[in-house]
Amino acid sequence: MRMPSAQRGEHIMAEALQVEAHQAGKAQAREWVTVGKRSDLIPGSGVGALVGDQQVAVFWLPELYDTLYAVSNYCPISGVHLIARGIVGDVGGEPVVATPLYKQHFSLLDGRCLEESEHRLQIYPARFLGSAVQIEVPVTGRSHRRQAA
Repeated sequence: MRMPSAQRGEHIMAEALQVEAHQAGKAQAREWVTVGKRSDLIPGSGVGALVGDQQVAVFWLPELYDTLYAVSNYCPISGVHLIARGIVGDVGGEPVVATPLYKQHFSLLDGRCLEESEHRLQIYPARFLGSAVQIEVPVTGRSHRRQAA
């Protein structure tokens, strides 16, 4: 039996958070930050947001999984902040974004590059809270400023 899309999205994001916490090697206090509204998003595409001093790429893929994904907007291959402008789709059933310059595919689940395993994007749990789009980030002791990129 197929899991409802909302539950599947929550499950995927919970797994991604576990991967990120494991990579960090320790648990860290986190908070949800509102970065915009559902109406700010473009279905099947990416939108950039500034969270504190971090550029984040937010993807809403309602045609595939009807969930949100958020990853670093910085491409480690090109050295440019452009992931939000990438081409989204899936490879073998896994949601991915292809970089606009070199077309490497990064998993939206765990941030790994499918073609070059030494490269990875930071992932951020993301959710809708009513009409708000929220990203979960580490608590830094300073207020997070939201701004569309």
